[in-house]
Amino acid sequence: MFTGLVQTIGTVQEAHGEAPRRLTVASSLAAQDVAIGESIAIDGCCLTVVGGGAHATTFEVGAETLRRTTLGRLRPGSKVNLERALRLGDLLGGHLVSGHVDAVGRVEALRREGATVFLSVTAPLEVTRLTAARGSIAIAGLSLTVTDVSSSRIVVGLIPHTLAVTTLGERHPGDEVNLEVDTVARYVARLLETGAVSQGPGLTMELLQDKGFT
Repeated sequence: MFTGLVQTIGTVQEAHGEAPRRLTVASSLAAQDVAIGESIAIDGCCLTVVGGGAHATTFEVGAETLRRTTLGRLRPGSKVNLERALRLGDLLGGHLVSGHVDAVGRVEALRREGATVFLSVTAPLEVTRLTAARGSIAIAGLSLTVTDVSSSRIVVGLIPHTLAVTTLGERHPGDEVNLEVDTVARYVARLLETGAVSQGPGLTMELLQDKGFT
């Protein structure tokens, strides 16, 4: 699991092979105690460390990941957001992010209001129907608060700090970004689809009284 708080920006050094495709990323994380087999999120996609040294870390990207994310489009020189997996006891400053990308969105526009930049991303219905205004979504690995959502578009606000320490400050209209919906929303939707949760009248005064709350 991750929090959606990017720890550093990495630069792709090598990208070769088909499936699995090997990515070597240079970053400040490489100088830390990164172990073979641990998980690191690259632009919001959870990958396993398969090698590395003091200056770079190597990952393998499988066929399904290449189909469902932006990682297959990375080339030497590409900038990526990096986050190590959450450890028990760490602060949860963003929201719970699994690193399992739901879909790829496309940057539609960036609109500046004062110091804030509002980022609009077009997204498929499978993502927008599980997204709520003032809820959370992960875009390119960042935990962000949704300011507006429609059937085909998600809007988030980016503060100057976010623009400075992540790759979103370098995005342009037409760029693709990985999207992951809130984990709780995904499982609630699945329970409703399978009928495991009643879609009845919901919370009522009568129900509260029956359970002894009033």
